Amino acid sequence: MSAFTTYLIGFFVVIVGLAIGAYLLNVPTTWIAVGVIVLVGLGILKATSRARQKDPPTG
Repeated sequence: MSAFTTYLIGFFVVIVGLAIGAYLLNVPTTWIAVGVIVLVGLGILKATSRARQKDPPTG
């Protein structure tokens, strides 16, 4: 498994935990959905920047 996949799986586990916690606190499901979408986007951005290969130095 690549670092990208491992990072995303861990991030999704965190998102699910936060969504369940928000549901138990009676947060409206619309806001839970908005939060999940935002966190998935942030997770993908962070995973791609973390797993991205560095450009070789020129010169």
